[in-house]
Amino acid sequence: MLRQGDKGQEKTRGIMSELRYDPTAARKLIDDSVWDALVEPLQAARQETFDDVELMAADDIPEDKHPLDAGFIPYPEQLLSSPDLGLMIASAERLRGEIDRLLVLGIGGSYMGLRALFEGLCHPFHNELQRADRGGVPRLYFEGNNLDNDTISGLRELLKLRCRDAEKLKQRWGIVVISKSGGTLETAAAFRIFRDALESYYGAASERSTQLVVPITGEEGKLREFAEERGYKDVFPVPDGIGGRYSVFTPVGLYPATVLGMKVREILQGAADMTERFRTAPVGENPVLDYVATCHLLERDHGMNIRVLSTWGNRLEAVGLWYDQLLSESLGKQERGATPITGVNTRDLHSRGQQHQQGARDKLITNVIIGSPSSAPVMLPKVPAQLDQDQLNRLAGRKVPSLLDAAIQGTNKAYADDARLTADLHLSHLDAHSLGQLLQMLMLATVVEGRLIGINPYGQPGVEDYKRNMAEVLFG
Repeated sequence: MLRQGDKGQEKTRGIMSELRYDPTAARKLIDDSVWDALVEPLQAARQETFDDVELMAADDIPEDKHPLDAGFIPYPEQLLSSPDLGLMIASAERLRGEIDRLLVLGIGGSYMGLRALFEGLCHPFHNELQRADRGGVPRLYFEGNNLDNDTISGLRELLKLRCRDAEKLKQRWGIVVISKSGGTLETAAAFRIFRDALESYYGAASERSTQLVVPITGEEGKLREFAEERGYKDVFPVPDGIGGRYSVFTPVGLYPATVLGMKVREILQGAADMTERFRTAPVGENPVLDYVATCHLLERDHGMNIRVLSTWGNRLEAVGLWYDQLLSESLGKQERGATPITGVNTRDLHSRGQQHQQGARDKLITNVIIGSPSSAPVMLPKVPAQLDQDQLNRLAGRKVPSLLDAAIQGTNKAYADDARLTADLHLSHLDAHSLGQLLQMLMLATVVEGRLIGINPYGQPGVEDYKRNMAEVLFG
């Protein structure tokens, strides 16, 4: 069964694999003098990023820095050495042993980081496996991220069909509800609907009705007040100073990840290692600063204001969607900000590929390439000659990763031949540590670019406008 950490990894030799960023092809449009001129501003933006952490620690945030949510930067390292991590893991392991289906209710950053971890680290067909084949962890379902009547109704129907006897483990389910304030309508409505279903199933006065619901919320707010009134056994905080889209390495992402059996300590270690590289490595050897420099200069000087995160393989698509939100909400302000697009290749070569290769020259494509798969390579079989109409016998014996590698090389060459510039993000393999590095790198890069161009990367004023207007329509 494919699970994170199953492959023989460099970590077993005491060496952590490092994410590598290679902008060589994209640098062909950037003059060395222009690159060199950006080094000092980049270093200043890096210093400001860490200064923000100190301002928060000292509780001395100037007015022009509000809002300031830089707490995500040191948090992975802090959590690794905190007893809070052990308490969270113990609670998540308890919940894991009591249910076979987990509903995660949340929207935006309250679920997208977990989805990125889940699709990257768990079996691609996790929910289809029997419990033993899942490693004794529950199935996972997302809701509260939209107002779609049919998906809400469909999930309720599934629970009624599959869960009829609460005394049987394989027919028990629980809820993790995630909302810092508790006031986000989509999540609050889903929580009320599925809480009603849960209490009808177990009995509103039963012990399970409080043990099998775990709120993750702020220290104050509507959900915190309700959790205390209802008497839920375990409630975990969304730490102050960490905004929703930067919260993947807090209980927001890590509590349900632990329920699902992911190696959260390795995820955190990957994030902490990336922060240290960002802190110490010079431009040219620093994936965060080099990524920002490449993206910024090609947007500023060449009009490449569309950024395509092109994942080679299916398992990182949710990382791309998470990054779409991160970049859009963080830098899409003051009539500025690049537009992010997630692509999955080779799938999307048959849809967006034409536009990327021959459309407007406004796109920077960053390939995300995994060096080796997490499962044993699948071989293309040979068939009798009379059945070789597809003429693939000449490739018989070749393994799928080699076919993918040929597609990557062929696509990059096609782009290069037409001066369509690309950069590459390399992960030697996809595991908890490497995914922790990747997510932290993209969060740090987003903040650094915001500081570089003078846009506060924290806060989401546009989103708050829609929420306020929707409330006025509903409540008057």
